[in-house]
Amino acid sequence: MTKNNSVLKWLEEMKDLVVPDQVVWIDGSEEQLRRLREESCATGEMIALNQEKLPGCYLHRTKENDVARVEARTFICSRREEDAGPTNNWREPQETYRMLYDIARGSYRGRTMYVIPYSMGPVGSPFSKIGYELTDSIYVVLNMAIMTRVGTAVEEALGDSEDWVRGLHCSCEVDAEKRYICHFPEDNTIISVNSAYGGNVLLGKKCFALRIASYLGRNEGWMAEHMLILGIENPQGEVKYVTAAFPSACGKTNLAMLIPPEGYRAKGYKVWTVGDDIAWMRPGPDGRLWAVNPENGFFGVAPGTNQKSNPNALATTQKGTIFTNVVHNLDDNTVWWEGLDKNPPENAIDWKGNPWNGKTSTEKGAHPNSRFTAPAKNCPCISKEFDSGKGVPISAIIFGGRRAQTTPLVYQSRSWEHGVFVGSIMASETTAAATGAVGVVRRDPMAMLPFCGYHMGDYFGHWIDMGRKLGDKAPKIFNVNWFRVDEEGKFIWPGFGDNLRVLEWILARCDGEVDAEETPIGYVPHSKDINLEGLDFTQEQLEDILAIDKEKWMQEAKGIEEFYGKFGGKLPKELREQLHTLEENLK
Repeated sequence: MTKNNSVLKWLEEMKDLVVPDQVVWIDGSEEQLRRLREESCATGEMIALNQEKLPGCYLHRTKENDVARVEARTFICSRREEDAGPTNNWREPQETYRMLYDIARGSYRGRTMYVIPYSMGPVGSPFSKIGYELTDSIYVVLNMAIMTRVGTAVEEALGDSEDWVRGLHCSCEVDAEKRYICHFPEDNTIISVNSAYGGNVLLGKKCFALRIASYLGRNEGWMAEHMLILGIENPQGEVKYVTAAFPSACGKTNLAMLIPPEGYRAKGYKVWTVGDDIAWMRPGPDGRLWAVNPENGFFGVAPGTNQKSNPNALATTQKGTIFTNVVHNLDDNTVWWEGLDKNPPENAIDWKGNPWNGKTSTEKGAHPNSRFTAPAKNCPCISKEFDSGKGVPISAIIFGGRRAQTTPLVYQSRSWEHGVFVGSIMASETTAAATGAVGVVRRDPMAMLPFCGYHMGDYFGHWIDMGRKLGDKAPKIFNVNWFRVDEEGKFIWPGFGDNLRVLEWILARCDGEVDAEETPIGYVPHSKDINLEGLDFTQEQLEDILAIDKEKWMQEAKGIEEFYGKFGGKLPKELREQLHTLEENLK
């Protein structure tokens, strides 16, 4: 237990508010976590799975009204509404505290308050930040113990500092009408009420690591980004690192855990995962941009994860993992989800807790947003730098989206400012899987639209400032699109492991080893410079998906103009100039 006065004072205030029956401090020891697992199984909060086939693995089900992040109930409570910006929901802070405290008051009666000291990033690293989460849920404790570094070492690292993030989670009645996930960036505070779903209650994840951290990063001169971090090792044993941001359903986790094609493996290429979701980046002593993954685990979507799509992710889930809202296979006490294999269990329980026969049921057995929370160290391709407090140096930043026609397979920005423009216009087109019209362009700048803790116009400005700070040591910025389709709507590029061929070109550009063709939108590869060896793919096909259609880009420029209108006078003049340059180039 800490001696930090600022922590103890806040804790007393919260105890008086929520009135727990008892208080348990999480020390991070395996012995304490084992007791909590046993208790959660005794109460039915979790189910122990087959410990021979899935050692240390458990199953949990949420309520049916509580299965995903709820953006409509997620708020940035800055003192001035204009500081939250047009892309966030805003609430007035003092009024919101009163409302939340009224909902939370007395909600821990008959329950235990668990006090979780946690570090985002390796304990003691100059990159890292510390938080405390109070929760009445053992499920939250056990997930936070996977996703973050928890326990007494964190409290020792904090000492008597007041630089920490306050987090209060109250399950209450899990009432969707009274559900609020509120961030107070100026107060380093997060409050979540009436949810028990991971994305809303594991407060270290999107709440702290992106919404609060993006605000801290702007004030302190660093960046909190919704990006994977990947190391690519060449046959000479040199490792270069890239970060990449993609909107959802664009293959981010698959890229983070990429397995090189056979020909590359034979030559000695290896790919190392540093992070699959979040990157904290700051200039290092050498002037380059360095990154750490602030998380300690993976909170991945289960459906579609299988031996073909992502064998490394699947391997990661085989021990010490908590599965949420998947199918419970009663025959061997294991789990299943859609897309795992073609053998759904016949004697099973679905995610809602009802009997389910996968051979005859028309209902999905696992929720489409069902999850696994798995320790990162389980991953077969985890980087040896994963726990390094100094981070890894970044050679390239990659943006991407899902575009059927407009965007080429890969292109490079002309400069850092042009790269910020490329990130700011990131978009995906809706697919048949999404509700509503197909092919509608949805902008998601830097994949941060739901996660930026302040005005997005100021966020773009911070990116431009970071480029000035880094100067000629700034990473090169690229855009990729694995999703070009042919006339029949089939994907042209093979994707998955073959995406390494594109990453190889990107790193060659960073090292000045290959030329490129200057086009109206940026630098595009000469088709001869992307290695197609061992791939059933022609030079003509490659040239087709590298082509720039000026008409389509004219339409794109109109869409960008409309999107930029949201930000009014807060849009940096540099981005307005980049849009003007694009329009002139297309004439």
